Amino acid sequence: MILITGGARSGKSNVAEKLAYQFAGQQGNVLYIATSLLLDDETERRVAIHRKQRPCHWHTYEGYRNLGTLINEKAPGYQVILLECITTMLSNLLFDYAANKPIETLCFATLEKKVNWQLDQLLTACHTSQCHVIIVTNELGLGIVPENRLARHFRDIAGRANQKLAECAETVHFVVSGIDIKIKG
Repeated sequence: MILITGGARSGKSNVAEKLAYQFAGQQGNVLYIATSLLLDDETERRVAIHRKQRPCHWHTYEGYRNLGTLINEKAPGYQVILLECITTMLSNLLFDYAANKPIETLCFATLEKKVNWQLDQLLTACHTSQCHVIIVTNELGLGIVPENRLARHFRDIAGRANQKLAECAETVHFVVSGIDIKIKG
């Protein structure tokens, strides 16, 4: 498993896609797992741009739940699986598990346990997969501490998830201003 991390708009996607090309070749079989939900026009435009950048022969799966099961099922048919992105997956799962409850009533420890179950399933699948798995995530810990309680807990949960991913990854890349820095492996 390869982890690509960095800030928003740092060039992570480009690095991940270049690695996918390296492993699969020009006509290789790649599964792109997109975790974004198309909730508004802006997100739809961003997703459309990402789709145009990818080769048309790459397959796309759009979803964020039970990705470990998906990778177990799909990996034998692909040379590379590229998952973009963990941060969005975590956000979507947290909102699912919070079930529209008021923020003040949420037990973030319980929510994190539920998210970690999904993350552990994903990591197990990546570890046993015979294909290359490239995972993209955002580094959220380089900025100021958010004033908002929800944002603070999300940053903490994402930070711990990223640490777990980095520990399990064979290779970790940190992308800054489009520059790819290999920090592990």
